[in-house]
Amino acid sequence: MERPRWTAPRVEDPWSWEDVPPLPPLVRAEDGSAAEQETRVRVAWDETALHVRFDCVDRHAWGTLTRRDDPLWQEEVVEVFLAPGEADPVDYLEFEVSPGGVLFDAKIHNPTSLRADLRADTSWDCPGLRWEAGAGTARQDWWAVLRLPWNGLLEGEPPPPVWRANFYRIERPGDGPVEYSAWSPTHARPADFHRPAWFGVLELGRMR
Repeated sequence: MERPRWTAPRVEDPWSWEDVPPLPPLVRAEDGSAAEQETRVRVAWDETALHVRFDCVDRHAWGTLTRRDDPLWQEEVVEVFLAPGEADPVDYLEFEVSPGGVLFDAKIHNPTSLRADLRADTSWDCPGLRWEAGAGTARQDWWAVLRLPWNGLLEGEPPPPVWRANFYRIERPGDGPVEYSAWSPTHARPADFHRPAWFGVLELGRMR
C-alpha cells in the first residue's frame, strides 16, 4: 500500500508561511482524482509545536455552527488527523477548523477501521492549542492555521521524527455536490476519512 511522504521543515523565529513549501494539492478522497476546489496545506515545526496551514479556494464559504466540538463535518471544514510513529495507528488525534474559526478536537480510538467500533473522546481539549481562520483575497477563499503544541499532543514526551498524518477538507458548495478531499486518499465509497491504514507519513526535517 503506497502512502505519500512529506518532510516538514523545522523553522526558527522569525519565520513566514511564504518560506514553507506546500504539499501537493489535496485530491478527492474516494479515488485520488483532482479536486474541483483546490486546497493547499503547509506544515512546519519548531521545538514547541507542529504548525499547519490550509489555504482553500472557495466560491461559497459558509458555516452556521459556533461552539467548540460542534459537528463541524456536517458543514464546511478542514481537518488534521495525527498519530506519532510510523505504524498504522489505532489511536490518533483529530482537529477541525471551520471557515468561521470554530474548532473541533478529539481523541479517536479506531481498532478496526469500522465506524461501528470507532470511539471519539470529544471531552478532550488539546492543552495549549491555538488556531485561527480568515478570509482570502478572492471569491470566498479562506485559510486556517493550527499550532499544535508537542506538550498537548504527547503529554510532555519529546516528538518522534516520524508521524502518521492526513489532511482533509469537506467542501459543500451551494451549486454542486459535496467534495471530500485528502492529502492521502482513503479509497472509500462513500468517503470515509477514518481509514488510518491510508494515512500518509510525515517526517520532521531539518531547519530551513
